[in-house]
Amino acid sequence: MPGTGRSYIIAGAGISGLTLALTLAKFGATVVVLERNSGIQEAGAGLQISPNARRILDRLGLSETLSTIGLVPQALDTYRPGETKPFFSMELGALMEERFGAPYSVMHRADLAEALYKATRRFANIDIMFGVRSWDIASHARGVTVAIDDDSGQSRTTRASAFIGADGVHSATRRQFLGGPEAQFGGRVAWRTLVPAEAAQGLIAMDRVSVFFGGGHHLVCYPLPHRGQINLALFLPGQAKDNPKVPMLKGKATFGALVAAAGETWTPWPLFTVKTSTWYRDNVGILGDAAHAMVPFQAQGAAMGIEDAATLGPLLVDCAEPETAFARYATARQARVERVAKLSASNGRIFHMKWPMSAARDAVMRAQGPRGHLNRLGWIYSHDVAPPAGMPER
Repeated sequence: MPGTGRSYIIAGAGISGLTLALTLAKFGATVVVLERNSGIQEAGAGLQISPNARRILDRLGLSETLSTIGLVPQALDTYRPGETKPFFSMELGALMEERFGAPYSVMHRADLAEALYKATRRFANIDIMFGVRSWDIASHARGVTVAIDDDSGQSRTTRASAFIGADGVHSATRRQFLGGPEAQFGGRVAWRTLVPAEAAQGLIAMDRVSVFFGGGHHLVCYPLPHRGQINLALFLPGQAKDNPKVPMLKGKATFGALVAAAGETWTPWPLFTVKTSTWYRDNVGILGDAAHAMVPFQAQGAAMGIEDAATLGPLLVDCAEPETAFARYATARQARVERVAKLSASNGRIFHMKWPMSAARDAVMRAQGPRGHLNRLGWIYSHDVAPPAGMPER
């Protein structure tokens, strides 16, 4: 596609940042991505990609790759404490693609990041700079001037039409350049690990997501066939501190067997959130967790960042001024993101209910039936950030 004559600098080569880079590059814009790490490095383990995000990634040419690295679970099974059989299942699989036009899939975060990175390598107009130690932004009438220092001590200055911070929950762009708030810790820690698939054989269905409820905690697990592993994410009350002790939960039945299989391999991930209405100033903006980090109890954090990128990219190219593009982007996205964040927080409270409230929760779930989520969550999954005219889909 012919060049637009515009250039953009993105801080952060994570999922949101790379999705935005690909979106802009498909319009012919020149993109520079700044990354602190020495290579693509996504923290965490499993990741759920719902239809609203999968449609966007498919349009960027990733459909075949995602089908290879991901699993389309047939259902989501939920378990009560001390039980070996699910008491309720939500139907997924082909039903989700039939209803929403794209599959609901699970995969490893690093595999998705690597797929996005490889896709950027097909574009000569995307440059990714690794090992960036710091940057300083000056916004002016002609765009931005960014001074960049790398780990080797080298410095350089570059100009662009706009600067976009996709630099995560503790975003320097949000805090230092937009005057935004610090991320807030909510008193919960996600303990994550991967175990060999054979360790869970006979415990859970290998074609489903499994969720285990408990009073004050819950466990999410699903297979990653591409890696021959099972992703485990255990959500517990905790503190945001360095080197916390590995949880020593003693559970019964299937839950206990899975926790035992993980042993002491858990890695803590304190759950921080970000709430701010300031997503931009002049020619500098933010997206993804930098703008609206949320708790992961609706599995929409990455999806919201992907939607951000698909919304902002075309606006930056289409609008005469970056500030106009950022304003339209914020207007288009903030209400939806806030609604999703509130639902995620509510789910966290519901998942961790103790008896007798947990009994009421379970009764409501059963009453909704295995397809009740299609209506209850349809507003999330049906949302389509349609590509504007002129954007190639491959």
